[in-house]
This record gives sequence, structure tokens and C-alpha cells, in this order.
Amino acid sequence: MIFDKATAKQTAKLLLQINAIKLQPNDPFTWASGWKSPIYCDNRIVLSYPPIRNYIRETLAKQIETMYGKPDVIAGVATGAIGIGILVAEYLGLPFIYVRPEAKGHGRQNQIEGYIESGQSVVVVEDLISTGKSSLNAVRALKDSGVNVKGMVAIFSYGFDVAVNNFDNNKVTLNTLSNYESLLEEALDTNYINKKEQDILATWNANPGEWNAN
Repeated sequence: MIFDKATAKQTAKLLLQINAIKLQPNDPFTWASGWKSPIYCDNRIVLSYPPIRNYIRETLAKQIETMYGKPDVIAGVATGAIGIGILVAEYLGLPFIYVRPEAKGHGRQNQIEGYIESGQSVVVVEDLISTGKSSLNAVRALKDSGVNVKGMVAIFSYGFDVAVNNFDNNKVTLNTLSNYESLLEEALDTNYINKKEQDILATWNANPGEWNAN
């Protein structure tokens, strides 16, 4: 879910301004999964723009406190959310850890990097939610270590039904600063796209695996 509509549209506006999100309904991207997509999102670009970086950091931090109270630790999902997770933890004055997709095959073979104790509470920070698979993998690793996961916050979500179902099935609360619906509204309002392009983008979102640009 999004916390409020004004924040969702403002976040979408900022992400479009710096090309963290690109919309190309007539010249689609190809994702690693092989899906053709009229949208590409790389929220790591936020880190290169201090005013926008600060907005994201402070808004995420305030929403964490409002929704979950102050946890013991902030956790970022590697690798995309490490940077913004550190910024949120710093703003809140909290320790930071991050979670790898899987345990290292050498050294101490850690999947969770940093110090956290069993029983401590944590809020997970993510940059982008697509299917939710990698994000929930991080949550499982934390729970397996005896940590109390209060919930997750993220910058943006594509809003796929599969992600909603995955989070519901795993009983994990998710809050995002912005989402696909708010993005399309903001893009149309600012003439980034026209109505025909909005329709193409909406059609893709409803069934991305079967969508074809032609």
C-alpha cells in the first residue's frame, strides 16, 4: 500500500525527473527475465541527487516511525537497497545490517551482514518491488535468525498481483512511497506520456508476462 496519495505522486515526479524511472511504451526494454517492458526502474540513481536522496530518506524514515514505531535495527536488501537503507538508519540513529540473496560460499558464510541479536525488531528497506520474491527471501533469512520483522518499506512497487499475493501469503506488511498507478497519473499530468501511452502502460501492468509491444 501507499501511505498517502500526495507522497506517491511527489515521489513519482522526482523519480521521473532524474530518469530513475523511464517510460518507453513504444520502444520497450527487455528485462533479465525475458519480459518485454515499457518501464525501467533503477532507484539507485536517487543516491546521486542529494535533495531527492534526502527526501526519500526522510520520508521513508518518518513512515517507518508512523507505521511500525522505532525498530531496533534497519535492514537493507542487497544490493539495491543498501545505500538508501544506510541513509534511513542514519536518519533514525539506528544500527544497520543488510541481507544477501544467499549465504556467501566462503569466509564466515554470512547471509546477514552486520550485527543483530535474536529477538530484536527490524524493519526492512527495499528499493523496488516487482514480484516480491527476493524481498521476501531476505525476510525469511531474518526470521530464520530469530529476528522480529515488523514490516517492509520500499521506494516503488509495480503493483503486480503476484507481489500482493506473495506478501499476503507470507504475512509481511509492505508500504511503498509510490506505485505504478500514481506513476501513470503523474506522468500523464505532466505530459510525460499521452493518454494512448497511458493505456499501453496500463495494459502491460495487468499482464506483464504476456504483454507484447507489437
